[in-house]
Amino acid sequence: MRRYVAEVIGTFALVFAGTGAIVVNDVTQESITHVGIALTFGMIVMALIYALGDVSGAHFNPAVTIGFWTARQFDGKEVVPYIIAQLLGAIAASATLRVLFLEHDTLGATLPAGVWWQSFVLEVILTFLLMFIILNVATGAKEKGIMAGAAIGATVGLEAMFAGPICGASMNPARSMAPALVSGHLEHLWIYIVATIAGAILAVFAYQFVQTETNSDTEPVAEHHAVEEVS
Repeated sequence: MRRYVAEVIGTFALVFAGTGAIVVNDVTQESITHVGIALTFGMIVMALIYALGDVSGAHFNPAVTIGFWTARQFDGKEVVPYIIAQLLGAIAASATLRVLFLEHDTLGATLPAGVWWQSFVLEVILTFLLMFIILNVATGAKEKGIMAGAAIGATVGLEAMFAGPICGASMNPARSMAPALVSGHLEHLWIYIVATIAGAILAVFAYQFVQTETNSDTEPVAEHHAVEEVS
């Protein structure tokens, strides 16, 4: 149960801080700026990984949970409870922002700036890169370690920095679903569910291919050293 509670709290903090930065930026004549919003997303992700990585693995993202499960690094029976916990935390955050900012229309919902397929492709690529990095720096299905938080947080901030103005740089179905549901802007929600999950799954296959190639390259070297030591 403590893992689910950690996922609720972590996803609440992520959505509250990240989309909250968007809302505050809108109601204060862009005092935070786009760069500040991107940094907020990256920094809250980094802080949460260090705080809760040892407890729940610090997923806070249904696409990441599904990615770990696809990579066979996460128990299938935990997938649905994790996603439910993440959605509860995200919706609670958006509901809180609705109470605080009644006048705001979208509550930081992710909406395409151009044609739908442009944002779809961007979200697939962004989530692919994020999940690929997570798989390479995480410990099993847990995002933890000295550099994991910095690497993952930097990736989130970087991707939000350059792609946010076009697609919103969601990379996270829960982050998109919560403000969309609470604000009623559901017209493009499917993009941020389908594209992010697809990107995470594609990253798993790329990760497995790279790791298989890496292992096959290093095994003969290790074997050669072992023969030398015996002789």
